[in-house]
Amino acid sequence: MAEITLTHLLFLSTALFFIGAFGFLTRRNMITMLMSVELMLNSVNINFIAFNKYLFADRLDGVFFTLFLIAIAAAEAAVAIAIIINIYRNYQSIDIDDADSMKF
Repeated sequence: MAEITLTHLLFLSTALFFIGAFGFLTRRNMITMLMSVELMLNSVNINFIAFNKYLFADRLDGVFFTLFLIAIAAAEAAVAIAIIINIYRNYQSIDIDDADSMKF
């Protein structure tokens, strides 16, 4: 059975981060942009846990950072969805291409 090493986890985290960055830069829908940001935050969580496990196994700093980041991401997602719902109610669109008509 093959063991999962730090290199495997870092490769997975890098792939998730760049998929999220690509999604954020290429999509025009605010919901998919929010999902891309969440994907990038999850890749950072994988990094925290991986480095904690393989470099500082006797300490829990990476786990605490990850729990804190999950709480921040949940609050950020709730606020972002509330803003997106408000924009949709006012302009009947959540596409970034329609942002010219959303200027105040």
